[in-house]
Amino acid sequence: MAMKLLADNTADTTDLSSVSFTSGIDSTYKLYIFKFININPATDGTFLTFQVNATDGADYNDSAITSTAFRAVHAEDGSPAEMEYLTGDDQAQGTAFQRIGYGGDGSNEHISGEMYLFNPSNTTYVKHWYSQTMGYNGDAAWHNFMAGYINDATAIDDIQFKMSSGNFDGTIKLYGVG
Repeated sequence: MAMKLLADNTADTTDLSSVSFTSGIDSTYKLYIFKFININPATDGTFLTFQVNATDGADYNDSAITSTAFRAVHAEDGSPAEMEYLTGDDQAQGTAFQRIGYGGDGSNEHISGEMYLFNPSNTTYVKHWYSQTMGYNGDAAWHNFMAGYINDATAIDDIQFKMSSGNFDGTIKLYGVG
């Protein structure tokens, strides 16, 4: 399977409040991959989040998400070293922006990773997704694993990424796979 770069959103300064992909997500591919490269939050200890917009939708709060979340964390001093389920990061038919990454605002702190969105143009079934991100904050590495489905039988053609608080810089790339 070949990956084709469809869009590349890069901000050089911490001035973006969100990145929206409003074109390129259609029935051409059954798999779309988003790559997060050095996402630097302007606010310390914030989350990279996403929400989708169904075809002809007006905003990013109509599609319900059911998800699960866990992470591995390890501090520079060796503690804590743990894997934990994140009850505050999952949703049960929630319409809030879904958390997928965690990072800080220091010069050595950022979030990188990827998210897979499966068959968003399907008009019969829910849309599955999963993400894996690596972040650094508070002298600890945070490896986040999130997955779930968007409970919407309408085609999904827009997606927005933003921090849970404040602006950010970095690169988000969209690929079609097929």
